[in-house]
Amino acid sequence: MTIAVAPVQERRLLGIGLVLIAYFVFTLIDSSAKWLAQSGMPTPQFMFARYAIHFFLITALLAPSQGRALARSRNIKLEIIRGLLLLSTTVCNFIAVQYLPLTITGSINFTMPLMMCALSVPLLGETVGWRRWTAILVGFLGVIVIVRPGTDGFHPAALLSLTGAFGSALYFISTRKLAGVDSPATQQFYAGLIATICLAPFIIGNWEWPSTFADWFAFILIGVAGLTGHQLFSIAARYAPASTLAPFAYLQIVYMTLSSWLIFNQPPDVGIYIGAPIVIGSGLYIWWRERAMARSVTTISEAE
Repeated sequence: MTIAVAPVQERRLLGIGLVLIAYFVFTLIDSSAKWLAQSGMPTPQFMFARYAIHFFLITALLAPSQGRALARSRNIKLEIIRGLLLLSTTVCNFIAVQYLPLTITGSINFTMPLMMCALSVPLLGETVGWRRWTAILVGFLGVIVIVRPGTDGFHPAALLSLTGAFGSALYFISTRKLAGVDSPATQQFYAGLIATICLAPFIIGNWEWPSTFADWFAFILIGVAGLTGHQLFSIAARYAPASTLAPFAYLQIVYMTLSSWLIFNQPPDVGIYIGAPIVIGSGLYIWWRERAMARSVTTISEAE
């Protein structure tokens, strides 16, 4: 027996509120990773903490009531692929934030909706017209403005961040394919389990406990925020359609900028002020275009 999948409800304001909190919590993950890296903690260790704490919490909270149903999946192969994609995204992003301000990694991550749009053609069989392809191209030009390849301001870690955004796009596509197949709890269970198993060999014999209260706080927060953010996002999707929630993802750049500036004393540079609006504008245009096309299809269907 698998866990029953909760029905979709039309409560858009609640969904928007939850997703705004979710993106703030996602910012706590990157901020904690950057803090722990600067404290000298080995990277594999806080990556392991991110998922081991996640896995422990989801199991401790839900296994007593759900039992074996928590681990039963209707598509275990896709769950494993999804877990590996999330892990690869985390590896790329956690390494990148050690060398780049959160404002840069956050802005590059906003190429994810553009990549999702492009990947929807081969992976989901969707059609993307020339307007959206143009928006995708313009968005990537915005990334070039941010990372400035060929200049003294360029750092190779930007390529890792871009790779992480690509992995994130594939992760969200796999999540879309699992919608209505497995419950959010089962998805979170496997996301934590797969990454924990994969990372465990890298921390054996190389474990260092946090040394200060701030380090301990970041160490625990990185796992709690990982589980909480993804769970909030999954719940928000029950109350509002993706087309409604998508534009609010770009508010995360505000959270990232504040964290980068206030915690790490890394204010945004001119490349962010020019490039980020280009990337965000491209993503918002794709969102608007998809909504316009959906309304057009609905109008035609109602007229028939």
